[in-house]
Amino acid sequence: MHPGETDRTLLSPARRRADRARLEDEVVDVLVIGGGVTGAGAALDAASRGLSVALVEARDWAAGTSSRSSKLIHGGLRYLEQFAFPLVHEALSERARLVQTIAPHLVTPLPFLLPLTAPVWQRAYFGAGVALYDVLGAAFARGREIPRHRHLSRKKTLAAFPGLRGDVVRGSIRYWDAQVDDARHTLAVVRTAAGYGARVLSSARVVDLLRDGDGDGPDSPVVGARVADLTDGSSFTVRARSVVAATGVWSDDVGAMLGADAPSLKVRASKGVHLVVPRAAIDGDALATAGGTPSGLILRTPTSVLFVIPWGDERWIIGTTDTPWRLDRDHPAASSADIDYILDQVNRVLVRPVTPEDILGVYAGLRPLLAGESDQTSRLSREHAVITPVPGLVLVAGGKYTTYRVMAEDAVDAAVAGLPGAPASRTARLPLVGAHRWADVRDRAAELADGSGVPESTVARLLRRHGDRTGDVLDLARSDPALARPLEGAPGYLSAEVVHAVLAEGALHLDDVLTRRTRVSIETDHRGVESAPQVARLMAAALGWDEERTSREVAHYTARVEAERESQRMPDDHTADAARLGAPDVRAAV
Repeated sequence: MHPGETDRTLLSPARRRADRARLEDEVVDVLVIGGGVTGAGAALDAASRGLSVALVEARDWAAGTSSRSSKLIHGGLRYLEQFAFPLVHEALSERARLVQTIAPHLVTPLPFLLPLTAPVWQRAYFGAGVALYDVLGAAFARGREIPRHRHLSRKKTLAAFPGLRGDVVRGSIRYWDAQVDDARHTLAVVRTAAGYGARVLSSARVVDLLRDGDGDGPDSPVVGARVADLTDGSSFTVRARSVVAATGVWSDDVGAMLGADAPSLKVRASKGVHLVVPRAAIDGDALATAGGTPSGLILRTPTSVLFVIPWGDERWIIGTTDTPWRLDRDHPAASSADIDYILDQVNRVLVRPVTPEDILGVYAGLRPLLAGESDQTSRLSREHAVITPVPGLVLVAGGKYTTYRVMAEDAVDAAVAGLPGAPASRTARLPLVGAHRWADVRDRAAELADGSGVPESTVARLLRRHGDRTGDVLDLARSDPALARPLEGAPGYLSAEVVHAVLAEGALHLDDVLTRRTRVSIETDHRGVESAPQVARLMAAALGWDEERTSREVAHYTARVEAERESQRMPDDHTADAARLGAPDVRAAV
């Protein structure tokens, strides 16, 4: 059996305790700092090569940038205008691997319309770019997973997306990219790494690097890290032959641990804000395709692009912004100015304007961009860099979600350069947890639902979240009929998914479940507050929380939602940041 199919992938409380205990007694080949998609990818890359690996994350898996993206796996159509052909080609090749092999249950093809608002020149200009996009991706396309682009007339465009203004739109180009639930994908990478034997710990913050010898010289090798366990306030050391820091917008923090004179990566944070609205807020009908997949939109804005993306069966995601951010990196805040900007841009092409009252959820994330000469973050490089500032330490930063696997491979190649006999990367052909038997289960929702007490339509949604491990969730529902019921305030999710999040997916706090294992926090107008008490009770039973701890988790979550709502009423970044910081991180309570 493949390591990704075994119970070794389960991130249970007992697994965490065992990994924590073993790390104090081992010297691992590779210690990875950072549990976003790049760090998780590095842990999987190293572990699947047969190396001993530790992965530590200060908060939750994908808690930073990797749960707050546009949820797209794409080549970056707009980068063609910057002549970044190698970057686009690389991203499109990774898109194909994700759709076909690595995570077909989580990464699905999605059509987009590029509306044309000007006369003939725009169709010719954009058409040439989209044609090149297809050409760059064609070498990695197999079968019909990603169809080629098509030109649509004004009439066909309005039939495909009736919500577009007929007096503005003159036609469109339809092309395809792919969509992902970023947090669940990152989690699948972590679980797959665990299946290959990686020791994985969330709520484990690196507070310093261990240096060999006296540790004072600029070239003193890094031999591990000191780690604070945020579950109980204790601390421990992890010793390693090589350390990979994949900390994104926190890269400067790792550089500071080396001292002022050490080389480092210069990373700038760019804030991207997204809105979630009900499907009824925008009249975008399905094109006449075999699968009936509704199309998204890609719109040109003065500074970048704006997407309108179908999210599940009932919602749209609209975003994003692209502005410099120099404030709190743990909890970037969306201001009313960000929200107004998005609404203004999207409403320029819609018959019925989207209003603030339509908004269900708002989220803000930070892109780690390699700093260049320009202060405009939209022009900074989306390529990645890997450096070894001192022996034993590798820093990786930049890039984009789609190319995480390449970044991880490059980082591990650098980390094992001094380890004789280390094999080459295997991840280009390595399915993640949930993908191994996807072809066998993808169309079997009715059969899987039988005897579980769960409707077939719900099982179909479970398959898109859990793939061939959907049976693990249904087994919980069969064992306790109460777990077969929907969550209060979030009927798209099962109570069993909460228990599964604790027993198999490493969830330690209420926020982990409502924000990342599920998307209740952005998909409901109450933003998870109505679901919080029930979810906390389910988690308490699995984690052994007492009544005081359970109440504290609900209070923390409620305060977080209120702070975010308040920040979104503030006029600018500084006031929004101050409002958001009114609710401390739940992990700061230890």
